[in-house]
Amino acid sequence: MTARPAAAPKRGPGDGSGKEALLDGTIAVVGRKGLRGLTFRAVGDEAGVNNSLIAHYFGTRDALIEAALDHAIHQSIDVSHLNDFARTRGGFIDSFTTMLAANSAREIFVYEMVLAAHRQPEIAEKVATLYADYVTTLTIALEAALGERFNAERARYTFAALDGLVLQRLAGAPLESIRSTVGVLWDDVMGEG
Repeated sequence: MTARPAAAPKRGPGDGSGKEALLDGTIAVVGRKGLRGLTFRAVGDEAGVNNSLIAHYFGTRDALIEAALDHAIHQSIDVSHLNDFARTRGGFIDSFTTMLAANSAREIFVYEMVLAAHRQPEIAEKVATLYADYVTTLTIALEAALGERFNAERARYTFAALDGLVLQRLAGAPLESIRSTVGVLWDDVMGEG
């Protein structure tokens, strides 16, 4: 007889971890199963908390999805160091590829939301606003680094390239190939190529 893996310890409102655990659980479930697989039970099981906490913290499935999207995008911005883009070439390559290797479920979740926005107009505005956070963060960093050479088109171009590289990685492109391409992108954007 095989032993079942130990269940995650139940967390909740008293220990301050329930809400974040539910957001991370939502990202993980959607990353594995898509939006159709997102149930309160699946999220609660993934998060190691009682699924009744979803109603307590978020009220509805849609509110949970919106909060998880916000959480995923801000985690991604923090981990990728988009706000530090211009510090060093090697540092940016390392932080961007570390972000790619760290949590593919988070990036899949974001893309699921982008695709869902085309079918669900009620989340389209939220997706557009939160996706714009990526561009804004990168724009501020590039403006500081490039000074007079900066323009908004360069920031959008840079973000589009990085976004495409994330999608390529999710499609199976080797991480070393992505690293090399991020370096070429840095050289191009910073005028060092």
